[in-house]
Amino acid sequence: MTESPVTKITYATLGGDGMQDVHNALEAEMDRVVQSFGKEQGMIIGGSQVLSDEKFEGYSPVDGRILLGTFQNGTKEHVREAVSAARKALPQWSALHWQARVEYLRDVSEAIRRARWELSLILGYEVGKNRMECVGEVEECCDFIDYYCDRMEEHDGFVTSFGDSSQGQSSLSVLRPYGVWAVISPFNFPMALTAGPVGAALVTGNTVVVKPSPLTPFSAARLAQVISETDLPDGAFNFVTGSNEVVSRSLVLGSDIDGVVFTGSYEIGMQLMRESSMGTLPKPFIAEMGGKNPALVMESADLDKAAEGVKNSAFGLQGQKCSACSRVYVQKNVRKDFIDLLLEKSAGVVQGNPLDKDVWLGPVINEAAFQRYTRAIGKAVADGGRILTGGSRLSGGLFDHGYYVEPSVIDGLPLDHELFRKELFVPITAIAEVNDLDQAINLANSTEYGLTAGIFSEEENEVDSFFNSIQAGTVYANRRAGATAGAWPGVNPFGGWKGSSSGGSGAGGPYYLKQFLREQSRLRVY
Repeated sequence: MTESPVTKITYATLGGDGMQDVHNALEAEMDRVVQSFGKEQGMIIGGSQVLSDEKFEGYSPVDGRILLGTFQNGTKEHVREAVSAARKALPQWSALHWQARVEYLRDVSEAIRRARWELSLILGYEVGKNRMECVGEVEECCDFIDYYCDRMEEHDGFVTSFGDSSQGQSSLSVLRPYGVWAVISPFNFPMALTAGPVGAALVTGNTVVVKPSPLTPFSAARLAQVISETDLPDGAFNFVTGSNEVVSRSLVLGSDIDGVVFTGSYEIGMQLMRESSMGTLPKPFIAEMGGKNPALVMESADLDKAAEGVKNSAFGLQGQKCSACSRVYVQKNVRKDFIDLLLEKSAGVVQGNPLDKDVWLGPVINEAAFQRYTRAIGKAVADGGRILTGGSRLSGGLFDHGYYVEPSVIDGLPLDHELFRKELFVPITAIAEVNDLDQAINLANSTEYGLTAGIFSEEENEVDSFFNSIQAGTVYANRRAGATAGAWPGVNPFGGWKGSSSGGSGAGGPYYLKQFLREQSRLRVY
């Protein structure tokens, strides 16, 4: 295994000094990783690999001719077995002193870090991320787990004493685990959005059953193998797969689950929450459900910084981030200059195989995403919008074997058009002209979503007004690295308001762990 370089990759340091060491490490692993493609990947239940009678295949969006692996189509019975294994492991795991669980989880973090070059390359081939975003996601896995371990230590295991009273009694507040948690992870961050909630659930004394997106089973399966190869007790961590909704619905609705973490669309998240609430007992349901994230560009803005930040957030990972900047409100006096800069920067985007060193933009994940892109472009044109750049699928060579589409900037649509309201998950951003900050904030808030938002202004009072008035959980000011995207554990917690989230505590933040715990008030009389 190649030694890790000193360079630490986060979403804020992509492209900085020391990147050549990272490229060298990735290239040294490339052949070995590619040779691992095409194999069968099992589920992990009770510490053992489990196979199903039914299988499904996973192909790379980078090149649809590349078979990444064969995966298990799990059944309701597999879900029952996984939940049963988690339930069996729960008493021993939750009874461990919290310091012992922290030690186990730090070992998990280190195991992921040791495998980070392999995991990064798998991400690139299966999700279509560029090299640096892949390395950043794997590093984020480790930082999520380490941060949650730090919080357990900071709060001394979440035990608070109210002291002894004169009546000969003592009182404690103890936060205790709920039990068995289901983690339903998405295709766009299949490792970080598995490792984060898994780390939080485990370190707080819960046990876990993970079910990944059927679009990216390989990334999650390999991560699951790395986790299961540590010294975690059998059954504390379990992993099931499936190409349809049978496994997910059985796990969330039809099994003995005590809590759910779901990351995905608003429609599916709301449906699962409603159905889950019909059970015999209430259970916590932590949902992150997307966004329609605005950037506000005021006339005092550094326009070069604004254009770079919008480009990075709008088109990074082909717009397939819930934090993508999919709408921009620009004050009219600087509209033309901002657009000119944005088009210039967008023209410099290099598209192709994202595993190549100099490529920034890969393909969208599948045909369904391509069809959403095509429909959105067609709808914009039909409704009087102007495609300022992009709007087409690329062709020739590798482009014929994946859904490679141009990053697109659209202008001239009505302010109430669906492209300003509907999440698309493709590399399209729509621009609108505004008169002032108040109008921009009102428009920014006029959706059911409230995940991320950003402003570019050199006026402190405008930035303060934005922070105090915007209805979003993760907000940025003057961020060149990304107008609306780029949160990091322990630095910038990530979570939404309104229809973007079921709770008010951001992942990677100081309050996230408490969602996996419930209070027990203990009064002892002597």
